Order: sequence, then structure tokens, then C-alpha cells
Amino acid sequence: MQFVTFTSSMAPPSGGEAPRLGVITGETVRDLAAIDPTLPRDMLGLIEAGPEVLDVVRSMVAAADTAGIPLSEVQLLAPMLRTPKGIIGIGLNYRAHVDESARTMQTPQEMPTHPVIFIKPDTAIIGPDAAIVKPAATQMLDYEAELGVIIGRGGRNIAQADALGHVFGYTIINDVSARDMRHGGQWCFSKGQDSFCPMGPCIVTADEIADPHDLDVWCAVSGEIRQNSNTRHMIFNIPQLIAHISSGMTLQAGDVIATGTPEGVGISYTPPRFMQPGDWVEMRVQGIGTLRNPVVA
Repeated sequence: MQFVTFTSSMAPPSGGEAPRLGVITGETVRDLAAIDPTLPRDMLGLIEAGPEVLDVVRSMVAAADTAGIPLSEVQLLAPMLRTPKGIIGIGLNYRAHVDESARTMQTPQEMPTHPVIFIKPDTAIIGPDAAIVKPAATQMLDYEAELGVIIGRGGRNIAQADALGHVFGYTIINDVSARDMRHGGQWCFSKGQDSFCPMGPCIVTADEIADPHDLDVWCAVSGEIRQNSNTRHMIFNIPQLIAHISSGMTLQAGDVIATGTPEGVGISYTPPRFMQPGDWVEMRVQGIGTLRNPVVA
């Protein structure tokens, strides 16, 4: 299933309309609250309700006699508006990106021996078509197309062999980065600012992704293709990431892991090609869809 969080496209941008939880069927969205008001009202509540609720939702959607809402009549928001601990970001997780980062950002040339972890706060999250805001203080606003992993069943010290069983689903994340705002060598501020985590357009449940380690990842800025790779090139795969993170911090239902970006980020070009106000950034991950966001000053 493809879960979305949405409002009416007629609602004002700052609006008073409460976000709703839905399932995409064809070219429509089925409003879960309209099908059964006892169902969870947001994505985190749905995930926390456990895997059994998916079978209930699937049956209810199939049997419902309420009409779907055309996708053209809704505004998709980030599928996860709140998470237990923010977005767990993974840096330097594609071999070619390690090489280009060492050349352009003075990061180590050696392949990392452990996942490089940072956190982006919930306040950075925006949805499809929402604006990435370029701070006046940065001249190096960069994009990073990434596969996002949503934890369904939490735990501590999760074994690699069991890790994929803890995954609820997958989404697309743009790990926006202000390269010249890495204060003290740390990434949190440069990657965690407001609007720096576009997410969406949906969460695809894990049962619909046959192999998360064989998905094409693609990014274009204003129509120019910048990134074109595949998740098979990750240094640390998803079970390894889940096992490592959970060895030190308890993963909770609804936690989101951004698994790292492949080569082709803006700073890697000569001259660099950073995002500018007026650009549109488009990202695709095979089997999930397309995430598009404008850039504004």
C-alpha cells in the first residue's frame, strides 16, 4: 500500500484544515477517516498500531463504498509529520560519494568502517511541492537524493538477520545541506535547518518493495540530471544500518533512516552547481514515486 498525508488542495497554505491519512488507489486517495473514524488519524499512530492494522486497512479500503478523492484535488504533505527522534541521517554511504566528498569537502578518503550518523529535526521536514528555503547566510545549498527507511517494529540490539522484519516501508528524502555552514566540522546545523528535509510523496509498505537494495535513485535540478545511481552501491546496507544504530540507541516505531546519497551532489561539479532560488528539484526512487520541491530565497 501507498500511504499519504494530505489536505484539500483548496485549503490555504498555512491552513486550518487538519492533515488526513490516506491510501493511494490508482489516481485517487482514499481518506481512512471517512472509511472508518476509529482508524489511526496520522502516520505515526498507524505505524505504532502494529502490523495487524495493515490487514485491517487493506480489507476496509477494498470493501469501502466511499469514493476516492482525485489526486489532483489534494495537497500531499510529508507522509511523516512527526517522528520519535527526528530523521536519522547516514553520511558517506555510497563509495563514489565518499570519493567526491574527499575531493571537495575534505572528508576522509578511506571508506568508513562504521556508519556516519547525524540527526535532522522534525522542524526540517516538508512535503511535496513545499519550498526549500535558501538561507541568506549560505552560498552552497546542496541536494542529496536518498532512500528513506521507516521503522515499523522498534527494538534494541536488532540482529542483521532480523532487521528487514522491523521495516514498515520506504519513502524518498532530500537531505538538503548548506555546505558552508558546517560549524566545527559538525553536520547537524548545516543539514537540520527549517525546510532542509523534503520527504514523500508517500510511504510504500515494505511488502511492495521486493529488494530495497536494487532501486534506482535519480535527481534532477531544473531539468538537468545530477544523480543517477542504485541502492546496490550502498557501503552499509539497510540491515547493517539498523543493527548498528540499534546497538546504541533504541529504535522506535516511526523512526526514519535516511540511508545516504550517491555521487553527483552539487559541490562535486566543476564549477559547483548548487541549488538557487527559482530551481525545481526533482527526485525519484524506483517503486516509490517522485518528490518535487521549488527553491526560494
